[in-house]
Amino acid sequence: MSEEKNPPPDPEGARWDRLADFCHELGMLRRTPRSGFAFLGSGGESVAEHSYRVSALGYVLARLAGADPARVTLLCLFHDLHEARTGDLNYVNHRYARLEPRRALEDCLAGTGLEDALLPLWDELEARQSPEAALAHDADQLDLICSLKEELDKGNAFAADWLKSAVQRLHTPSARQLAEAVLRADHNRWWHGGVDEAWWVRRGR
Repeated sequence: MSEEKNPPPDPEGARWDRLADFCHELGMLRRTPRSGFAFLGSGGESVAEHSYRVSALGYVLARLAGADPARVTLLCLFHDLHEARTGDLNYVNHRYARLEPRRALEDCLAGTGLEDALLPLWDELEARQSPEAALAHDADQLDLICSLKEELDKGNAFAADWLKSAVQRLHTPSARQLAEAVLRADHNRWWHGGVDEAWWVRRGR
């Protein structure tokens, strides 16, 4: 009587399982708050919300600077992926806490087959040597600048002090110029622009 043999392991099946885990882990970013707003006293957003605008701003900055828009957008899209595991630490937290963001990212990606594609993005961002990495970091700060301008317009005077520091962290000419334009504009101008007051009374009819 022959012994019943277990089927050989299916490495591709294991990869699909890990990719399914990855899909759910991405969703955690929608439930992970950006913690700095608690200190600011107003506003708020999730890491996922932050990452979307950072990615769009990175694309814009890359076009303005003549860099690779696809590369900058990818760098921005995954720049805070590790925070699904570590959470978002603000500047005060960083004075005391020590994180291992790359280890968190390695664990997140292990077995997905995405390691060779996404870990180099993290390393490029950390090295800050490529033009694309510089633009991605500026896109990160520019998103903060947009959020702070919104809170300043709504009456939070503390946002002005935060804005001074955020603007000084910008490194590329295109980001500095765009930040100047953002700070000149009312954050609601896009919503009210292009129509007269009567249009609002008629509600667009």
